[in-house]
Amino acid sequence: MANHSHLIKPLVGAQYPEVAYGKGIFLYDTEGNRYLDGASGAVTANIGHGVTEIIEAMKEQAEKISFVYRSQFTNRPAEELADKLSQIAPGDLNYVFFVNSGSEAMETALKIAVQYWQEKGRKEKDRVISRWTSYHGITLGALSMSGHVLRRNRFSSLLADYPVVSPPYCYQCPFYDTYPTCGMKCANELETAIQRIGSDKVAAFVFEPVIGAAGGAIVPPEPYFARVKEICDHYDVLLIADEVMTGFGRTGKTFAMEHWGVVPDIMALGKGLSAGYTPIGATMVSERIIETIESGSKVIMSGHTLSGNPQSAAVCLAVLKYMEANKVIDIGAFNSAILEQELRQLQNKYPLIGDLRGLGMMWGLEFISNPDTKECFPIQTFVTERIIKRCFEKGLIVYPAVGGINGTSGDSVIIAPPLTINQEEIRQLTTILEEAITEISLELDQEGLLNHRSIS
Repeated sequence: MANHSHLIKPLVGAQYPEVAYGKGIFLYDTEGNRYLDGASGAVTANIGHGVTEIIEAMKEQAEKISFVYRSQFTNRPAEELADKLSQIAPGDLNYVFFVNSGSEAMETALKIAVQYWQEKGRKEKDRVISRWTSYHGITLGALSMSGHVLRRNRFSSLLADYPVVSPPYCYQCPFYDTYPTCGMKCANELETAIQRIGSDKVAAFVFEPVIGAAGGAIVPPEPYFARVKEICDHYDVLLIADEVMTGFGRTGKTFAMEHWGVVPDIMALGKGLSAGYTPIGATMVSERIIETIESGSKVIMSGHTLSGNPQSAAVCLAVLKYMEANKVIDIGAFNSAILEQELRQLQNKYPLIGDLRGLGMMWGLEFISNPDTKECFPIQTFVTERIIKRCFEKGLIVYPAVGGINGTSGDSVIIAPPLTINQEEIRQLTTILEEAITEISLELDQEGLLNHRSIS
């Protein structure tokens, strides 16, 4: 039993390769196998692995101080990181509360939104509205906001019923309609939900700019967020943008909401903030919210032992400095056109790929049984898992996501390599992906699960 592991892994009892090191867009295990990181881990490693400048920043800060408690000291790296974020964030999102993960950032956003209305003397405004086909984190508050059916089920008795409106999911429209003649039913449904609950009870509407794990890079139609903003302004409802997955260049802009020119009142960050080099998350808050709290209780009722620690803050500053110096966001945005072109060719070639959607370096492939009816595979066929496993065996990592409108069946994966990937590496990625899709398509066809048989 010398090799017995005491580490609880994602699949308990399963065997995983042991990573040895990473360099650029590649990871290497202890057996010498190489993996192209086509998912940036969990859509996190935006600048790739083993960047010397970040490693040096880690060492430099560790020689000074790695931890102080936030109620006893401030520290220079945290102050500078907050200043930097206030400079690059849109609108008046000028204040930052640091946490340790995206889930915690969303929990903090929820609490700040409710506290804001309490400080305004409107304690009854404590309900948050969110969308089905969404994911905001695994802690109970964040999971309550999530419309990820499979992840909610086990803990449903502990969760609030925040998801009530439909996603802007044009491929599998919940209203069986087509954009633009649909009249933006998915956006207008928010107004109906606010009216049913009562605008005097609704604190905030929370959303992912581009839907990630719950839907596979679903991008809303162009007018969607303008209409959502109009509705929320009319009913005095705060906008909370979950930019944990989409922030820091992932969609081709610093923050995804810049694509639509809409500024949220609160914004949650994570993942790309540190590019995976340290655990951190952040909640950015508008000036008017902070001014209200500052003139009232002066205390945001949230906190974590490691919030704003100087070690993580210094690492994030180094990441942001590296991205600026090397124009990482611009390079990623430019090369995203190559990635999209390569993926479009696969979509046109393989009927298994029902839809391709995304922005920048975040693309989702939805797999369907019948391209004419958009019929999903039964969940027990594990198509997503089969694609991921076959890619991994061939040295490519892709990210799992859900497809289909009901949240209980449907398959998709997210392709989200580091923003630093070059054009030759993109072609390596899509070549391996095509090999995996070809093989799984043939297997599904032989099992009688593909209703469209032209898979050459």
